[in-house]
Amino acid sequence: MLPNHHLSDDARADLALFTESLERFCDTEIEPHYRDWERAGQVPRSLFARMGAQGFLCADVPEAWGGPGAPVDFSFAVVEVLSRRGYGGFVGGLQVHNDIVPPYLLHYGTDAQRRHWLPRMARGDAIAAIGMTEPGAGSDLKALRTTARRDGDHYVINGSKIFISNGQNCDLLVLAAKTDPAAGAKGVSLFLVDTTAPGFSRGRNLEKIGQHAGDTSELFFNDLRVPADALLGGTEGQGFVQMMRELPRERLIIGVQAVHGARGALDATVRYVQERQAFGQAVAQFQNTRFTLAQAATDVAACEAFVRAGTEALRRGELSPEAASAIKLHASECMGRVADQCLQLFGGYGYMAEYPISRFWTDARVLRIYGGTSEVMKELVARGLLGR
Repeated sequence: MLPNHHLSDDARADLALFTESLERFCDTEIEPHYRDWERAGQVPRSLFARMGAQGFLCADVPEAWGGPGAPVDFSFAVVEVLSRRGYGGFVGGLQVHNDIVPPYLLHYGTDAQRRHWLPRMARGDAIAAIGMTEPGAGSDLKALRTTARRDGDHYVINGSKIFISNGQNCDLLVLAAKTDPAAGAKGVSLFLVDTTAPGFSRGRNLEKIGQHAGDTSELFFNDLRVPADALLGGTEGQGFVQMMRELPRERLIIGVQAVHGARGALDATVRYVQERQAFGQAVAQFQNTRFTLAQAATDVAACEAFVRAGTEALRRGELSPEAASAIKLHASECMGRVADQCLQLFGGYGYMAEYPISRFWTDARVLRIYGGTSEVMKELVARGLLGR
């Protein structure tokens, strides 16, 4: 973890203790079970509750709304540690719960909505998800087909979502739907959906090539009725603007996941090549190994600096969509490249599921897709350069 010079000495000491406590939690509560959870296709709900009891959930949610009220560094530290340890599948859903959904409630929710959901999320009693992607609308959020029709003091929602992290476990879904199907982006609204409501159903837990411990689901809405006060922000048609304002943090936290996943892959490989023998010497002694690791270490260090600059900009309220897109693009591509190079140094063992490097490699691939594909990130960066 890079030094956090903006924090006071006391806060830095608290962050160090927080991180040490999280490492111990991982040793006892996650590491012994993680391969079983990968085979099961999801982590148990109880893991969220155990993390909440230790203060590892929603760390920067203010105390007034039931959170620890810590600086954002504490929330990011959870993603840093778990990503470095190779728990990418769990991190994919955890960052939704910790870093993506809470800002929607804090920035646009009513006091009643915050009181109802945020303390439960911080305790791990309620697990959160966000429903944007649809079978025909991935990175193009304006193409949503899920509709929400006003009916008296309720909205009636019909449609479906796909690839939803925490879909099997979620109690709260921040749902994007069209309240005015003819208005394009201006017709999108966000709703806070309690998943116990009639008309909500979960499809299967989707089988993925990586991030196996994270449940990823299809969700269906068949005349789902939600109260009118479930509309986030209180005004129809604000959903697209709300999503655009919150996407920078979402894309930054994916960058955090990526760079620390790359660091974890590199650390595991440095250990391995010093132990593994080939042609009468340690693999670490071959020039190709040394040059590959040197380049990977340089790439990761540069990426860490880029992500740190983004975190500082977020803290100042100055993280632009273009900068967040560039960070996500660079970090996700970096992790994919580093994980692939590191796996190669393991030889045939790198392709065996029992070796953690294989998990870093498979988990890395989706980072170039979710939260906006690399191609979309390039387009957003280009628009910032060219003005259109």
